[in-house]
This record gives sequence, C-alpha cells and structure tokens, in this order.
Amino acid sequence: MKKNNLLLLHGALGSKVQLESIKSLLSNNYNVYSIDFEGHGSEASNNKFSIALFTKNVLDTLSKLNIIKINIFGYSMGGYVALNFALQNPEMVDNIVTLGTKFNWSKDSAEREVKMLNPNVIEEKVPKFANRLNELHRANNWKHVVNKTADMMIQLADKEKLNNDDFKQIKHSVLIGIGTLDAMVTIEESEKIATILDNGNLKIIENFQHPIEKIDPKQLSNIILDFIK
Repeated sequence: MKKNNLLLLHGALGSKVQLESIKSLLSNNYNVYSIDFEGHGSEASNNKFSIALFTKNVLDTLSKLNIIKINIFGYSMGGYVALNFALQNPEMVDNIVTLGTKFNWSKDSAEREVKMLNPNVIEEKVPKFANRLNELHRANNWKHVVNKTADMMIQLADKEKLNNDDFKQIKHSVLIGIGTLDAMVTIEESEKIATILDNGNLKIIENFQHPIEKIDPKQLSNIILDFIK
C-alpha cells in the first residue's frame, strides 16, 4: 500500500534534529520528511529570517523531492509556516497539525518575546541553553540565529502576520495543539484560530509546556496519526 507524505517543521531557534524521535515513530505509516529552515541547523544562510523565506524553503524542498501533495506537522513557528504555505499553495497540502504555535503577534507580545532573545544574557544566565543552541546550529553562529529570530518577530508583529481573513481562506483540516502549561502561547488564542479556520480543531494537551522536548514522542506521534489518518 502506498504511503502518504508527511513533512515535519521545527520551531524558532530549533532544528530538524529535535523531531527525529517522532519522525522515526511516524515512518511506519508515512513517507516522513524534515528540513532545517535557512540559517538553522545544518543550513547556513546570510538572509534575514522571515515566514516568507521559510515558506519558500518548504516549497523548494517539495519541488526537489517531486512531491505534489503532503501532510504537515509544524511545531511552534513551524506551524505558522505550515499555515502560510497552505494559504499560498492550497493544492499541495492535505492536513495540518500544529503544536504550540503563537498567533497573537501584537507589538507588545513581540517585544516580550524579544526581551528573552538576548544572546549575551542567554550565555550568562542560561549557559546550558546556549550550549544547546550551539549544538543545534553547527553551520551557523547561534548568536546570529537568536538575533535574526528576534528581528523576525518584530517584523511579524509589525506587518507580516497572518490576519483573520487569511485564516478564513485556509480550507484544509487543521488541528491546533496547545499545552495547558504553555507559557508562550495561550489556549484562548489557539481556540480563536481553531474557530476562525473553516475546518479547524482544537487539541488541548494536559501538562504540556512549550518546549518540544517536554512532550512524550509517542503521545505526539499518536496525536498526529489520529488526526491525519
């Protein structure tokens, strides 16, 4: 029996390495692919970060693989890219699952996030996180990754975010996943987008915090399988 395709998209400051566990678990059911967005992980880049750039990364990858239809799981920023990709290339997308994706990109919310994205403070106050970022982004200077991510968040809030009319145009079946302990994304904003989407569904995951490492890979893979099977 021919397997359907599934693409896994990592979050801001992350890389495809963080999704290897669920990729392995899902491979029995799907042809599973994952990518590093430009400037992340193994993909070096001098370009400014933007949702538009990462959306193009997805399109370029699928074109190279000759894939014309795919399901997408996107964690955090990856979920935002997945929805933007579906908006621009609706014929190429089957179903979408997001987890911990932030939708409320106001000036105030962006500024709150950016305050936590100071590389020197990270290095001094959370050296373990700094070391982890260095491990994840071997082809890049992790401090540049952090700075460019901060700039992207400001631009996203300023003029590049998806609006309600954009979400209404997305007709695919979408599962919006959110953890009860997520300190970055609220259940309220997740529920709002699930309601605006024509075929939106909300999945509240008990005791899940925001970091992808905090969720059991089997639990996450089962959520994905149950929705897109």
